Amino acid sequence: MFDRSEAQKILLENLKRVVDQKVAPVAAETDRSGSFNWEIVSLFWDLGLLQIMLPPQYDGWPENPSHTLCLSIEAIARGCAASSLLLIIQAVGSYPLIFAGNEAQKRKFCPMISHGRKLMGYLVTEPEAGSDVQAIRCTARKSGDHYVLNGRKVFATNGSVAGLYSVLAKTGEKELSFFMVERDREGISIGRIEEKCGFRGSNTAEVILEDVKVPAENLIGRPGEGFKIAMGDFDMSRPAVAALSLGLAEGALDYTVEYARNRQTFGKPLIEHQAIQFLLADAATLIEASRGLMEQAAVAFDSGRKNTKLASMAKFFCSDAAMKITTDMVQVLGGYGYIRDYPIERMFRDAKLTQIFEGANQIQRMIIGREISKK
Repeated sequence: MFDRSEAQKILLENLKRVVDQKVAPVAAETDRSGSFNWEIVSLFWDLGLLQIMLPPQYDGWPENPSHTLCLSIEAIARGCAASSLLLIIQAVGSYPLIFAGNEAQKRKFCPMISHGRKLMGYLVTEPEAGSDVQAIRCTARKSGDHYVLNGRKVFATNGSVAGLYSVLAKTGEKELSFFMVERDREGISIGRIEEKCGFRGSNTAEVILEDVKVPAENLIGRPGEGFKIAMGDFDMSRPAVAALSLGLAEGALDYTVEYARNRQTFGKPLIEHQAIQFLLADAATLIEASRGLMEQAAVAFDSGRKNTKLASMAKFFCSDAAMKITTDMVQVLGGYGYIRDYPIERMFRDAKLTQIFEGANQIQRMIIGREISKK
């Protein structure tokens, strides 16, 4: 829908080859074992994918970084959704630093990410605070030239493998603030590693902070700006989740079309049956509609336009489409679609999470309704 720059075209051509040769072939085993694949992480660092949203002077993408991020996520998700999530959480975790941090903070932490190759963790969600960000209980108490952090964060993507965290904590009764926190600080420990239905190759952990001393200069922005920063982060991350959902749906449709061409039923290829063609037609149409919303939301973010409504539209539409498409593709494969020897079963499980994380789809509809009512 939107023109690709020459640099984007080259990146996507190389990325498609890497996904086909390196990422997709190990997706099933990574899912089966539930292990974190450091080789894929290293490969993504080499390709510059985990630095896309950083400022250009720190190896970030110089033009339309959000659009480039989304296109890259889409390309990877066609072969392995769990691997594409690496790009999202890297962007989400570094957002407070990039868009609200001062120059001294960027000089300190951006090289840790780009040259030090530290994975990011985003410590926001708590047992009693998911979509309701303001219900956070983790505290940051000022003590001289430090803050002391205490709390328990859950569902932290990259939680036990990250080298650097963005942590949202209470600095006052109704005041939330972000801090950059190095993984090796005393008082940080890893709790439960989650066994998930899908995205099993992605690390999801509980991170516990007990009297963690953080220098006051690690506070991002001013005290009390954390909620505003978190909401801005969603405007960037929700198009990225839409891109993941889109890539997942595309991968499922591609596989199913090839399967239906080769599978014979009632004396002819499965794909020649009208009932099957209807399911494939619906899927293809939803994918094209999803792409338009996703790219509009990403390009709007890059241009500096307010994209809150578009971001929520893209996130819920694309993820709902991915869930419907993967469910229908299981139906096309029949019994084989329900067996782990076939990738559709994994894609079906992965699709469900896209309707939940980065704000459940019911929340997205609330946001859209609120944005409409403002006009």
